[in-house]
Amino acid sequence: MDIYDKMCFTVSSAGGRRGAQMATFDIGHPDAMEFIRAKREDGRLRQFNCSLLITDEFMQAVEADDKWALAFPITPQEASELDLDDPDQVLWRDWPLLDDYVKREDGLVACKVYKAVPARRMWDMIMSSTYDFAEPGFIMIDRINEMNNNWFCENIRATNPCGEQPLPPYGACLLGSVNLTRFVEKPFTPEATFNWDEYRQVVRVFTRMLDNVVEINGLPLGKQRDEIERKRRHGMGFLGLGSTLVLLGMKYGSPGSLEFTDKVAREMAIAGWQESLDLAREKGPAPIMEEVFRVTAPMLRVRPEMVDDGYQVGDSIRGSILHAKYSRYMQQIGEIEPELIDALALEGGRFTHHTSIAPTGTISLSLANNASNGIEPSFAHHYSRNVIREGKKSKEKVEVFSYELLAFRELVNQDAMPGSDEEAKKLPGQFITADDVSPSEHVDIQAAAQKWIDSSISKTANVPTDYPYEKFKNIYTYAHSKGLKGCTTFRFNPEAFQGVLVKEDDLANTTYRFVLEDGDVVEVKGNEEVEYDGEVHTAANLFDALKEGYYGKF
Repeated sequence: MDIYDKMCFTVSSAGGRRGAQMATFDIGHPDAMEFIRAKREDGRLRQFNCSLLITDEFMQAVEADDKWALAFPITPQEASELDLDDPDQVLWRDWPLLDDYVKREDGLVACKVYKAVPARRMWDMIMSSTYDFAEPGFIMIDRINEMNNNWFCENIRATNPCGEQPLPPYGACLLGSVNLTRFVEKPFTPEATFNWDEYRQVVRVFTRMLDNVVEINGLPLGKQRDEIERKRRHGMGFLGLGSTLVLLGMKYGSPGSLEFTDKVAREMAIAGWQESLDLAREKGPAPIMEEVFRVTAPMLRVRPEMVDDGYQVGDSIRGSILHAKYSRYMQQIGEIEPELIDALALEGGRFTHHTSIAPTGTISLSLANNASNGIEPSFAHHYSRNVIREGKKSKEKVEVFSYELLAFRELVNQDAMPGSDEEAKKLPGQFITADDVSPSEHVDIQAAAQKWIDSSISKTANVPTDYPYEKFKNIYTYAHSKGLKGCTTFRFNPEAFQGVLVKEDDLANTTYRFVLEDGDVVEVKGNEEVEYDGEVHTAANLFDALKEGYYGKF
């Protein structure tokens, strides 16, 4: 990992974001604790997004305050030294690879127990690291596999770095986003509305565009091309949700915003799957839809309704039926559009997956006039963005304004300013930011959308620096209870300065200590400018560059 970390350091993208890689690790692995602590060393694995694969079994152990077994699959040679029926020695768990290990008829794999630790001790270790370093993130791997449209032929173990696209081996994320702010009519007025008819039409056209992207994918490896052409998965999402809610006069996290989020995700899904059927009739379904699969015991274990429908081990069944009729996600679509699901089961769809919600930070800023990214509220309405400039030895601080603030100034009050005490400059109450939203409200918004998103969602629950740890550590338990596929948090921590987006108040309230060559100590506020090595830097960016070891290496 350290080698790949240094390699990725040389790749720059999106201003302050360097190239990134995803590292996922099973919560039941014997080395899980070492993985959790990996980022506590300055400058190490900073180009990696590190996440744990969290199982329902682990969450149940945490809730019950039970022991948690750290275990790993055993080979047939190892099996002779163990009692496979003794749960203190061997546990039977789901595992993505079966051929090299001892397995049962139902597909579970024998895992040797190396040690058992209190589940809540591991939980506290995870949450304290996340509190300090914003990692590891949570990938609810059981939920991902349960809801995977390709449940019958994939076992997901990883995602792309932002977590919105769970992928099989050689899978790729082909993503695109619709700007929701473009469908708001008469913003900031009592008559403000969202043009649903235009939105549905754009989704259908955009679905065709993403299908064309699959055709010209340009993926470098043959196995990647085979994977994308067989399943034709892509990820349509949206950006500007937070900004759109402000334009419509809604507070992010309010009951009205949850209803809107549910509808905007649902309408995207239904329009997309209708287009999937039309495209399949015009151009043919994804090849996997026409493949014939053999029914196995593991299939019947995870889909008992197939037994009720008369299927037995060894029976043959088309991919289109497994996808449309027995995918948990497509079953939800069937509750609204049963005739659509019947047609997809019979004929097959053009693709296996349609939706993902990406972070969209770069395109939101560059193409959408700094509309809120992805499903988030605006980080702030006036803040700084740290970007990499060629030839500069630390990141450069750039001042930016939110889309909704610029729109309000243009349409309503040109003097408006966030945080102003002057009545003539105050903003309406719906102008809230990421830190104003409670963690539970962040999760509720994500849950409202997740029901209709067949991949996953890149989402961050921002909390203030002084947010109490005791409250913080409950965020992920709530996320699990709401059925999310993943969860990420961010708390500005001066001891581990990180992030592209930074609030002025955080910098002003943080003092950085520099030790000079002669031993003298200089203390400077994070937002103050200092001259060093012939350049002017903000104190925070200079401190971070020196501490993390990237000073002068851009």
